[in-house]
Amino acid sequence: MKFPYRKIVVKIGSNVITQDDGLPDHSRIKKITDQIAALKHKGIEVVLVSSGAVASGRSIIRVPEKQNAVAARQLLASIGQVKLINTYAALFEAHEMTCAQVLVTKEDFRDRLHYLNMKNCLQILLQHKVVPIINENDVVSVTELMFTDNDELAGLVASMLGADALIILSNVNGIYTGDPKNPDSSLIEEISGNAASIAGYVTTGKSQFGRGGMLTKASMAIKTASLGIPVHITNGKVDNVLPALLSGELAHTRFVTGKNASNKKKWIAHSEKAARGTVRVNDGARTALTSGRASSLLPVGVTAVLSSFQKGDIIRVVDEEGQMIGLGIAEYGAEKAKERIGQKNQRPLVHYDYFYISN
Repeated sequence: MKFPYRKIVVKIGSNVITQDDGLPDHSRIKKITDQIAALKHKGIEVVLVSSGAVASGRSIIRVPEKQNAVAARQLLASIGQVKLINTYAALFEAHEMTCAQVLVTKEDFRDRLHYLNMKNCLQILLQHKVVPIINENDVVSVTELMFTDNDELAGLVASMLGADALIILSNVNGIYTGDPKNPDSSLIEEISGNAASIAGYVTTGKSQFGRGGMLTKASMAIKTASLGIPVHITNGKVDNVLPALLSGELAHTRFVTGKNASNKKKWIAHSEKAARGTVRVNDGARTALTSGRASSLLPVGVTAVLSSFQKGDIIRVVDEEGQMIGLGIAEYGAEKAKERIGQKNQRPLVHYDYFYISN
């Protein structure tokens, strides 16, 4: 099957562009850059989410083993990001193309205004034929400010831009029915459904040089696909990987899409950690919200307001057992919500158009 995409987000993992000794693999970076340039010449818009700053820093400076891990990461990332972007700039310049550096933290996506500013920035770069190269700002991203890994960032960027697809370049061909190194394991070429459907196949182990692993990739891919954006996971070390994938010649894992969500729902879907409050609902409300029909959260289904929030805040909606049902934008504040608990014929606390059901 060919994939005639016109706008794609490509995420390159640390294990793809890092050698076994932890230093950058310049040959691999060049090959992928050449492929992106070729796609650009065909009129395909490409946004690149690239790891590799820490590895680049490691090639410049040696950090003592006794150094604090967070401080060491900040040191290597701050030095390495300069080298990494200069490497990309030189490689794209050889194709008479310009790239731009975009460094972000999770804070840049929590506020709707910041989110839209980021979106506008990326769109103007694409309009001017510039290749945006996005990476987490590891210099200031620590603890709660950090993305799980760049897979999470890539999913958010793909959703933000309404990309035709997200392509994740890993160091394996995709999701397997077991350990990829086991000859009895087979590649799963197509996945649909929620995270529970593949939990038995995917391990929680992290990659050698990255923070995440295949479980975080799969969970992010399912969420992104549920918003209407197909996700492909494939081996970034395969020669000519991007053209081969788009032409349908490469075995890989594809996550099947759900109904295309609105731009605001795409933002809400990635905003769990930005939620300001929590409300608990009864089983009837849970059934209505998860039925697949257009159902808003009405006060009659609310049993408790568990934490404070204001009108316009993103809130968590949980069931009687405390399991999250979804995220939504509050139509009014917590005090008014408390006054209306259990009441019929009241305005929705969360309108359907601004409610995202978690997988």
